[in-house]
Amino acid sequence: MPWKKKGRIFVNDKKQYWNKQYCGIPTAYLLSDEKLRIYYYSMDDKMDGRISYIDVSAEDPKHILYVHAEPVIDIGSPGTFDDSGICPSAVISIEQKTYMYYFGVQRTEKTPYMYFAGLGEILDDDTIIRTQNVPILDRTTNEPYLRSASTILKDDGRYMMIYVSANEWFTWNNKQYPKYILRKMYSKNGLDWNGKSDIVLNFEHEGEFGFGRPWLIKENGVYKLYYSIRSTNEPYKLGYAESTDGVLWERKDYLMDIKRSKEGWDSEMVCYPCVVSTKYGKYLFYNGNQHGASGFGYAIWQEQ
Repeated sequence: MPWKKKGRIFVNDKKQYWNKQYCGIPTAYLLSDEKLRIYYYSMDDKMDGRISYIDVSAEDPKHILYVHAEPVIDIGSPGTFDDSGICPSAVISIEQKTYMYYFGVQRTEKTPYMYFAGLGEILDDDTIIRTQNVPILDRTTNEPYLRSASTILKDDGRYMMIYVSANEWFTWNNKQYPKYILRKMYSKNGLDWNGKSDIVLNFEHEGEFGFGRPWLIKENGVYKLYYSIRSTNEPYKLGYAESTDGVLWERKDYLMDIKRSKEGWDSEMVCYPCVVSTKYGKYLFYNGNQHGASGFGYAIWQEQ
């Protein structure tokens, strides 16, 4: 898979109360032929995360056009599912409105956190308001621990969502981690997600315990799924799978050739992919070291 790294785009300046650490989960959205908006989350001193964005040139994403200085949405009120942080996962237009799918963070006592997906509407002034104060993906009998990090694709008159789902917690190196896979479900309107879900990917290799932040596209009739792979054997790396029907998926991680650099901002890990096509080419945005502490960069697809 001929991706060529183009370098780091952005790392936050740590000057405001809300952006003291991390610059994670780049979520790009094409505003026009010439401009991309990239949402990301950053955390304050208390580790509470909030979402903001930068605008970049579609021709050269390293050319930053604008840096938004404030969060576009605040954390939830105490006791809600997003009272400890909010992270972007996807942006999509539905019937002349633009929505952000995000996941809320809530700290707990007996496990480190809970993640459940929420939904907000992006207003004309670029702020985001919640469509509801409870998750759009809440607990179910089969998925009681975590349902988050949604990627959405409108396909054949309905919406397909692939998301992260944990099925248990385990302890490794004296810390608790969820074991999280990818699941899929459908919606008629892209806003209500109450149907049956099915497993998309499961673990295949020793040490694997998580698939993080999926990103789904469709090209020439083929569903293409990008994701992060977490394991006890090595740091986060990127993975890739394909499907011709959206039901049966084949992992082709060997085609994902975005590797760690020998030194610099992405020398320890690469994670949290986001793929967007523009008239100037197809870009893959991703995080580097420490799950986004070192900022985000991009690679460009080179036709063979």
